[in-house]
Amino acid sequence: MDIIKKIELEQVKQDVTPFNVGDTVKVHCRVVEGGKERVQIFEGLVIARRGSDINASFTVRKISYGEGVERSFPVNTPRIAKIEVVNRGKVRRAKLHYLRSRVGKRALLVKPAN
Repeated sequence: MDIIKKIELEQVKQDVTPFNVGDTVKVHCRVVEGGKERVQIFEGLVIARRGSDINASFTVRKISYGEGVERSFPVNTPRIAKIEVVNRGKVRRAKLHYLRSRVGKRALLVKPAN
């Protein structure tokens, strides 16, 4: 194993909740405003995952006031307090970018996993 890979594996978070594309998650983000730090929750559908180990990241999409909002998060950042899976979805795609063109309730329509 090369030395760079070994150092990267030491940096990977061990307490990450397992989740997949199609799951609805609550991402608890630490936000610094002035001198204060608070936790802000971003709840939405995971539409994509990419990378592995230290470079892993995921994209969450939600509808806010009728407008689609997407946010990408690195999995191993200290800015994420925790990831909470609200419900699991059953999808047949690795990326759900086709949901971007949908409007209303259909934009978040994913079959629940059995």
